[in-house]
Amino acid sequence: MQAIRKHYFPALAEYVRSGSDVSLYQATEMGKLLNGGIHPEDIIGIHEETIQMLVANVESEEALKLYNRSFLFLMELMVAYRFRIQPGETTEFSEMKELLYKSNRSTQYVKNKYENVLQHMDSGIAIFDSDGILSFVNLQMAKMMDIPRKMLLGCNISGILSHPQLKRSTKRMILSLYKDIVRRRCRYYEIQDASGRHLLITVTFGDQLDGDYLISVKDVSDYKLIEQTAYQNDKLAMLGKISAAIAHEIRNPLTSIRGFIQLLRPHLLQLGKEEYARIILMEIDRANEIINEFLNSSKPTAPMKQEVSVVSLLKEVILLSESEALMKGCVIQFESYDQQPRVSIDVKQVKQVILNILKNALDAIAEMAELDGERKGRIDLIVKQDVSHAIITIRDNGKGMDRNTMNRLFDPFFTTKASGTGLGLAVSYRIIRNHGGFIKLDSSIGEGTEFNIYLPLVT
Repeated sequence: MQAIRKHYFPALAEYVRSGSDVSLYQATEMGKLLNGGIHPEDIIGIHEETIQMLVANVESEEALKLYNRSFLFLMELMVAYRFRIQPGETTEFSEMKELLYKSNRSTQYVKNKYENVLQHMDSGIAIFDSDGILSFVNLQMAKMMDIPRKMLLGCNISGILSHPQLKRSTKRMILSLYKDIVRRRCRYYEIQDASGRHLLITVTFGDQLDGDYLISVKDVSDYKLIEQTAYQNDKLAMLGKISAAIAHEIRNPLTSIRGFIQLLRPHLLQLGKEEYARIILMEIDRANEIINEFLNSSKPTAPMKQEVSVVSLLKEVILLSESEALMKGCVIQFESYDQQPRVSIDVKQVKQVILNILKNALDAIAEMAELDGERKGRIDLIVKQDVSHAIITIRDNGKGMDRNTMNRLFDPFFTTKASGTGLGLAVSYRIIRNHGGFIKLDSSIGEGTEFNIYLPLVT
């Protein structure tokens, strides 16, 4: 038996490493040399001892591959051994061997096929066994956690939470989910992670998984964006109806009031109260401006498009805004990366959008200056392009916004300013959308805000 062990280890080791036909031939030769006094169970025992030594220091995934390959080696040896002690059954053993080969190849093919499907799903998949050990994790889940798959397999929840590469925000999210799954036995979750992604998490457990826990995580940010866009459209449609009603009911009376105040102005001048007339007229004009904003937000005029250079457009906007920026101690920096994207737009409308965002940036910088007088205000205007869009980036170092404010920023009537109407960005959103573009927003409290306006390139 010792002699068999001595030859068996190097022969099997060479085969599981290379998988070549030459190394498999050694199994055939070894089987022919075994005498009839050796029981098949002894051979299987030697095989088990050998393969356990070979897989002792490899990853679980690699160990599974070695086990599968070693089975072919053992099968070849056993068939050769049977040929020697029972030569009359050669045909029967050959057929049996071929069937075993086919069965193993078929099983391996099916296993690889379905594992490949799981590995490349757009959802993150993780399976914990009944002992709480992570037995399977696909590429997407490892990517979401930002940890290599091999470093996750075989860990329990404590091992995952204590992993040095795990981000603190991800650790908090996993811990919260673990508590909900164990204590409340919840199966469905919808959360938003630290980077703003919307994640839909499904937990499956029970008899159908024999005690295992299957956790699926899908990034549904795109679906959320579609949902928010639809919600935004509904609100803008409602705003249109309100705006039309306000314009009809209030604009005409205001015009009449303004006319009567102008008629009374000479009499107020005689009484020394001309200031009253000036204030009344100013407030009526302000009310009319608000009504005009309502009308623009409900139905901006159809774009009168013309082909223009984005760089030239931004240079004009900078000329209009530079003096106000200097008065507020702010510098406007312009970058174009040697690109000259051209777009077909209504210059007046798009200019209104950019000026509106710049004004908001100046206000945010002014508020930040009250908190931190040492920080110098700065606004970056950057022009880039991708395959199909010109991208106008407007970035400031103002006070920034929290996520709740960002989510509501384009809602009609939502404003953080004491004297704001909450319509400027709602109108801007509508204008850019009518041009076939869209706006992306990113902001951090105390760091500043970045708007990215995407407009279709001229083709």
